[in-house]
Amino acid sequence: MKKPLIVQKFGGTSVGSIDRIYKVAEHIITAKNQGKQVVVVVSAMSGETNRLLGLAKQIDSVPDARELDVLLSSGEQISMALLAITLNKMGYPTRSLTGAQANIMTDNQHNDAVIKHIDVSPITELLLQDQIVIVAGFQGITAKGDITTLGRGGSDTSAVALAGALKADECQIFTDVDGVYTCDPRVVENAKKLTVIDFPSMARMAKHGAKVLHLPSVLCAWKNQVPLRVLSTFNANTGSLVKGDKCLLPLCGLALQRDMCLIKIAVEALPTVKKQCGMIGIEIWDVIEHPDWVGIVVKQDAYSKLELVLQGRVADRHSISLLTAVGAKAEELAKSSCQLLLDNEIVTIHQKLDNQSFTIALFPDCVDSAANILHHAYITLSEAHDCLQKHAFLN
Repeated sequence: MKKPLIVQKFGGTSVGSIDRIYKVAEHIITAKNQGKQVVVVVSAMSGETNRLLGLAKQIDSVPDARELDVLLSSGEQISMALLAITLNKMGYPTRSLTGAQANIMTDNQHNDAVIKHIDVSPITELLLQDQIVIVAGFQGITAKGDITTLGRGGSDTSAVALAGALKADECQIFTDVDGVYTCDPRVVENAKKLTVIDFPSMARMAKHGAKVLHLPSVLCAWKNQVPLRVLSTFNANTGSLVKGDKCLLPLCGLALQRDMCLIKIAVEALPTVKKQCGMIGIEIWDVIEHPDWVGIVVKQDAYSKLELVLQGRVADRHSISLLTAVGAKAEELAKSSCQLLLDNEIVTIHQKLDNQSFTIALFPDCVDSAANILHHAYITLSEAHDCLQKHAFLN
């Protein structure tokens, strides 16, 4: 009978020291001893990518993109080799592979490449030999043989893409949090860990600021229907499972995006500004239309790039934050949410409805309070109500 196959991914904090690498090895050995085939994807040790980038920028403020990929990819190679050395020492045959050795083929976009195809035969051959396989995340290779890196969250994407190509039973993302929460626990103290969340809801949460999983990895897992589990490296738990195509919760979570900017421009300037934003690679998160002006919402750090493009077209500019509610009944709750915030003296700048979600634009100093108010009303009290109903039914 074929053994179950899992892909485990460990982030930079998880492999941040030799002691932590031993802890990672214990997770891998546990899975191996349960009779599973194990493929592992690792990030660079925490701080290593920034260190390497800093070295490059000491030489050139805008380093050559190809050579930067060659440099940055070495961070993951250090992690994979140290972990392989550890597992071999502990008596578990292990082989490490770079992105190129694992045949992770990408396009030619240096520093932000996209995986096009994975030939899994080298990994499959090693698994047939009962070896553990460690793959360097965040990297691949072009058809011409150039090393590429996958951009922010690239190791998560590597892991999910490999899980899909290998038809893995599950992809496990080990990190420094123990699952997916209904809101950032640092903002909402009584945020709840979700046992299960569906792919569409997780994708919306990731898109709108939830940092536990990067959006490309969620979309890749959804496309390939690979169950995705978020676990803590440091605490024994079952984490949160991301699977399924249908949202069953009225409101499953709130996501926050800080450091956003609302730029008001003349109505007639909008087509030109949108075109120029596209040309210089700035994403417009939303367009707010009024009779006399139009507002575009972009990330705060994009404004400096936009200043040259806008040249006198700015009527006004405000720092804002976005709060997005995601769930099966999110759209129905949008109107009452704005009224609830107003009752608590929190003014909503703008509201946008989307499929099973709504986003509220707020001034930055009140976004945390707004998150707590909506979480209490629509998640905490809703769960308490459901619990009472269940008890009443059982009695």
